[in-house]
Amino acid sequence: MTLMNIADMDLNLLKVFEALHEESSASRAALRLGVTQSAVSAALRRLREVYGDQLFVRTGRGLAPSLKANQLKPVVSEALNKCRQSLAMVDPAAHHYEGRSVTVGLSDDFEIAYGRRLIDEIAHCAPKLRLIFRQTHSQIVAQALMERSIDLAITAGGFAERLLSRQVLGEGGYLCLVDPSSLGVDQQTISLEEFVAREHILVSSGGFIGITDEGLAALGLSRRVCASTTHFAALPHLLKGSQAVATIPAHAAQSTAALSGLALLPCPLDLPRYPIELGWRTSTQLDPVVVKVREAIVRCFA
Repeated sequence: MTLMNIADMDLNLLKVFEALHEESSASRAALRLGVTQSAVSAALRRLREVYGDQLFVRTGRGLAPSLKANQLKPVVSEALNKCRQSLAMVDPAAHHYEGRSVTVGLSDDFEIAYGRRLIDEIAHCAPKLRLIFRQTHSQIVAQALMERSIDLAITAGGFAERLLSRQVLGEGGYLCLVDPSSLGVDQQTISLEEFVAREHILVSSGGFIGITDEGLAALGLSRRVCASTTHFAALPHLLKGSQAVATIPAHAAQSTAALSGLALLPCPLDLPRYPIELGWRTSTQLDPVVVKVREAIVRCFA
């Protein structure tokens, strides 16, 4: 490792490092930075000397970051964002969003229901800012925020960490989705008896038991789950042509039904409602770009 003083280092190397980490490709990093691929390769050689590590290893799927590169990434990106923030301070009225991105952690039910709305809101209030949607859920969200792999998160809780702040966006409930061809003429509800008799599709990040199973168990009932998936977006393909039913958060059910033609039904079980929360690292309250996206998310849920 070359011992260096920051005065001796070309800070443009950090922009190359960030681009390589996020693009996993020297050619894509070069395209993003508007330089030649040979310039990126030369910068990577210099970065390896500075940090005494390979940083990126070529695989069949591009450049994979080393452990050291993953440790450096949040520090480097935060430093670059501070520089971008300083430019915004020179002319606060200007749109200093080009080259900036904000990563929002959320499960795909929120992405399905609110993603397009948020994109449109950001296009209006922070043009040229890039949103990155990254899958997360309440059990892992605090760690993802603290590790800086995401900047903001929308989940049903999970922000009980002293360095995190949170804001309640609303309250969620549940609705059912079925193939309309499996319903009777003009049928707009499903009885508890029919609900239990049908097969079910469970959407879960990893468990075998969902809130529906808990609600049924309280009544001394159970259901048969024929398949589980981690993605709400798969439901139209899994439900069409079947008798199966899926019980999912209402916001995702409404958006999915609108696009897929699946029938939307009230859930015959009295399931508890849950808080929808927005969380962030308290330290990012000083970053006007993250604050701008936070405010846009609040407007979308309002």
